[in-house]
Amino acid sequence: MIAALNMPTAEAELFLKNHYGSRAGELAPLANGEWSQAYTFKLDGGECVIRFGQHGEDFAKDETMSRFLCPSLPIPRVLEVGKAATGFFSVSQRAYGVVLDDLDFSGMTAALPSLLRSLDACGRIDLSRSHGYGVWKPDGIAPYDSWPEALLAVAEDNDRLVGWRSRLKTFPAAYASFQAGYERLSELVEGLPQPRQIIHGDLLHNNVLVQGDRISAVLDWGNSLYGDALYDAAWLLYWWPWYPAWAGIDIRHELNHTIVGRDSSG
Repeated sequence: MIAALNMPTAEAELFLKNHYGSRAGELAPLANGEWSQAYTFKLDGGECVIRFGQHGEDFAKDETMSRFLCPSLPIPRVLEVGKAATGFFSVSQRAYGVVLDDLDFSGMTAALPSLLRSLDACGRIDLSRSHGYGVWKPDGIAPYDSWPEALLAVAEDNDRLVGWRSRLKTFPAAYASFQAGYERLSELVEGLPQPRQIIHGDLLHNNVLVQGDRISAVLDWGNSLYGDALYDAAWLLYWWPWYPAWAGIDIRHELNHTIVGRDSSG
């Protein structure tokens, strides 16, 4: 498993000085993500964020997605992506807001329509110049030939969670639950429709910012896939019970009355 890059503040300041000279300053730490370390700073007087991490492809995917920003899908504009001394860096315009995960009942009630509009806008992005299903690379290529194949790849090892199945086997009850779920998934994927749309894949976990009743930023597209945009709706259904403050919101009802990434004709 590749951990997030540990970039001390002094090293980040040195990087900015060497890379931007007097154009950059006022560096300050931001909350870190699972795979990157972030700082705010000023560049040519503008508010920016610089992130350091080991996964340069994640930053390149953010750069790709920032080209699709629109009022319904606010994505910070990426100004530069490149190599740092021990990893990679990304510089983007700074976005402001409260983390979606931290909203109370009234806050989520107000912001939910905007979140669903973001999902809808995401599902409508033109993918005619891309190919495949599953987690896509910055070149627009994903590894699987069908949506069912991409879904079933959940059982495969990957470079971020190397050996996860071996570790899971040390917890027999959990492994048995996974196997049962995977067998059921294998049955259900047969005959699925195969739309090919953008999926964010990780809408919670500090990746969405909110200002008032609207989404102000959708961050971190490293887990983004090509497939059925309803995957993000299923993601919300799964995680909703983990947020007791939102228990009074019938998320299934809200999703059932929102067509994500589809024309009203079906």
